[in-house]
Amino acid sequence: MAGSKEIRVKIKSVQNTRKITKAMEMVAASKMRRAQERMRQARPYAEKVRAIAAHLSHANPEYRHPFLVNRDTVSRVGMILVTTDKGLCGGLNTNALRLAHARYKEYEADGEAIDVCAIGGKGLGFMQRLGANVVSSAVQLGDRPQIDRLIGAVKVMLDAYSSGKIDRVVLVYTRFINTMKQEPMVEQLLPLSGERLGVPEGTWDYIYEPDPKPVLDQVLSRYIEALVYQAVAENMASEQSARMVAMKSASDNAGDVIDELTLVYNKSRQAAITKELSEIVSGAAAV
Repeated sequence: MAGSKEIRVKIKSVQNTRKITKAMEMVAASKMRRAQERMRQARPYAEKVRAIAAHLSHANPEYRHPFLVNRDTVSRVGMILVTTDKGLCGGLNTNALRLAHARYKEYEADGEAIDVCAIGGKGLGFMQRLGANVVSSAVQLGDRPQIDRLIGAVKVMLDAYSSGKIDRVVLVYTRFINTMKQEPMVEQLLPLSGERLGVPEGTWDYIYEPDPKPVLDQVLSRYIEALVYQAVAENMASEQSARMVAMKSASDNAGDVIDELTLVYNKSRQAAITKELSEIVSGAAAV
């Protein structure tokens, strides 16, 4: 019966693990709904700022903001990498980091240097192990992202682009599609492309106070910050969805393991009972 006791211990251990994964699944489901709501609430602001930036870029052609001007040559690239601080969310971070690593190698192959802004502990650790030049980071953002905690890390990239130290800025994050699907993305932040800003339907004119340059500086900076915040919100919604699915899969797998171990335990117990009965019958027959 020593074998049966070991099986009982294994069954109890898997049952305890299933309780933990089930609890984590329910917590992730609750957080997922709130994360999705924050993500949807951030979209109208980003869209409105985009529309204003598009109108400003077309309404004042005599001044071209540095964020709107394409560089002739690209010698250094800035990468803003958005990942999670915690694990246990399936292949969410793995897929994003694999995509970021592939782009990193492409830039290196083209002879371009790379500066990294890591948002999230997983991406920061990965880039440090890779030996990348991490110029800024923002970690431990919690379940509710605050834009004031992102501005400092992002501003390092914006200042470097404005001063000419880097020639292009890309954003790597995970876009939320639905609960079952999240897609890693690489998007160019700077220079702002026409596809991202779009072309306004009509021509708007503005009265600038004090003058166009500081207005465009502020609006386009807020626009980039809004894009990064939206990416973080999308990534957090993806994180909770992926964690809920991963924990549900773990709970289901634990249930399958418990069923298999229970079957083995019953067979072992049945064999032991049969052996004891055979010994009793043999002893009675001998007497």
